[in-house]
Amino acid sequence: MTSRAESAAATRNALLDAASGLLDEGGPDAVTLRAVGARSGVSRGAPYGHFVDKEDLLAALAIRGWVHMTLDLELVQSCKGIGSRERLYRAVLAFLTVARERPYLYALMFITPSRDPRAIITAASRAQDVFLAIVADVVGQGDARSRGALLMSSAHGIAGMERSGQLSEKSGARQAINFSSNSSLFWVGESVNNQ
Repeated sequence: MTSRAESAAATRNALLDAASGLLDEGGPDAVTLRAVGARSGVSRGAPYGHFVDKEDLLAALAIRGWVHMTLDLELVQSCKGIGSRERLYRAVLAFLTVARERPYLYALMFITPSRDPRAIITAASRAQDVFLAIVADVVGQGDARSRGALLMSSAHGIAGMERSGQLSEKSGARQAINFSSNSSLFWVGESVNNQ
């Protein structure tokens, strides 16, 4: 028999799944509590039992995005049989993959909500900690924060340029992305070799 807590958790997950689909299809404007309720097949009032308002729902989606990013980074971190630089490349690529495949979610993950941002900051910090551990395996603990910031800035810039159309398949975006990523990794690797 399903407990109330399990039923509530299942409903909340169904609502988040529905909201995620709406977000992917039409951005934040497409996500309304009414539309989420209709898509998930629950009563009209059900979304209001789980989320205060749309902003609360969008914050929950951003948190979920960071949780999934952390899991992806932990998977990269645990890869056996590849070197630390390849793990780092894959970690940067994990961010770019979300930006490319789920651009609205990616943008949402980097917006601080106007209300209490602690839950999002906590979720993002977990992903950052795993990412910095991967960076530290290449450059050492002392340089991990600064080099990690460089790599994340590069990835975020590439994602923004792709979203704005300044980099596209037709303009050789893949080559630019690979060049930028490889250049960043080369610079990171060179700093290790020169120590």
